Amino acid sequence: MKKARLYRIYFAVLATLVLSGCGGGVGAPENEPVQGGEVVVDFPADTLRQKLIEEKTPGVDANTTVFGYKAYKIVYETEDETGALVHASGLMVVPTDRGVTPEDARKLAYMRQKGFSLVSDSHGTIFADKEAPTAVAEATLAPAGSPILLSALAGFVTLQADYIGFGTSADRYHPYLLKHSSTEATVDFIHAARKFAQKNNIPLNSQLYLTGYSEGGYVSLAALQELEQEENVTFAAPMAGPYMMDQMALGVVAQDTIPIPSFIADVAYSYALSYEHNVSELLREPYASDASTLFDGRYTRLQIDARLPKVTEELFTRSAIDGVLRQDPSYWFYGALQLNSTAYWAPKTPTRFLQCLGDDVIPYAMTAGTVNVMKNLFKAPDVEAVPVEVAYTGDSNTTLRLGHAACAGPAYLVVTQMMAEIRKRTIGY
Repeated sequence: MKKARLYRIYFAVLATLVLSGCGGGVGAPENEPVQGGEVVVDFPADTLRQKLIEEKTPGVDANTTVFGYKAYKIVYETEDETGALVHASGLMVVPTDRGVTPEDARKLAYMRQKGFSLVSDSHGTIFADKEAPTAVAEATLAPAGSPILLSALAGFVTLQADYIGFGTSADRYHPYLLKHSSTEATVDFIHAARKFAQKNNIPLNSQLYLTGYSEGGYVSLAALQELEQEENVTFAAPMAGPYMMDQMALGVVAQDTIPIPSFIADVAYSYALSYEHNVSELLREPYASDASTLFDGRYTRLQIDARLPKVTEELFTRSAIDGVLRQDPSYWFYGALQLNSTAYWAPKTPTRFLQCLGDDVIPYAMTAGTVNVMKNLFKAPDVEAVPVEVAYTGDSNTTLRLGHAACAGPAYLVVTQMMAEIRKRTIGY
């Protein structure tokens, strides 16, 4: 299948299923005996394929390779920002032969013989508990999100940690864009998923790929830094992440208005809690007092944005704005932003930073600057920035420009193809 046609199929799948779901699933999974987790989705390939055909997905027909989609919820132990132990949860999605064609059954048998390659896919920013990967799976009993591409179509085993503050740990605040807990929740879930696979006869090979979008881009890069200390990572592809937290905050407070205030307000709230400062040092009232309610997991981004001001000086205190504008590392908040940045080191893993040139939330300059620092200051051997619009269209002169939300679909298409090509060269399928 030519790459352009594959991209069209993947994009149509993402548009018809990731956004709308699969119509409520096909009934609850049977009570399958599982060690160390539970089955929350068991969706047959033929039903998934039929849904795609009914949606008139371009390029999808009876001959399109589609695997069954089985998702497990796994509860595991990790650490929060203080080092305290937390029971967290995550979703592990595995391709299965349920409802596959004879030809796809043969393909899957070969994959199992070689072992599945593992992809840790860190999800983007969410605010409501109901948006966490395990919560979506339990509520819909159906395929959702990027694992449709990565597992049901491309044949990877996909991991999505809920993060602390969601799923099983929803009674805690989410330490938003904080490096330690983001890293631990992801790395510990990878370890837990490998143990789960051993106990439940899910064959994995030695390959590990890391990716994620927006907050997930930040998280995947943070996890890469720790994982490189203990193993070889096959490939990393962070997407549209705020890797330079200090520079991101500087860019935000230097503007008169903040189009999406929920993001930066959650940073202020979670950093204040994690560093044991009063939220009112950063956010003005009544927003400082409201933050614990706004970010308690009941509300979506749109609901939170509706209750926050878009004028920078109405949301942030003058001392917080001035401290960031001075770029003063002795000011606790700016110093914490520097410490929690994920850009200032040299990955040894081949790493591609995907970002849209038209991103209206996290500027492309964030990615370009991260790559520049890693290459020139830290001498990283194999890092590159990949403009998604160019990679998606195959046209270096394209005028297509996609914003942050619109970029996610094409970005996942590009990164799935990248990983599939590496796996083909190295594993043979």
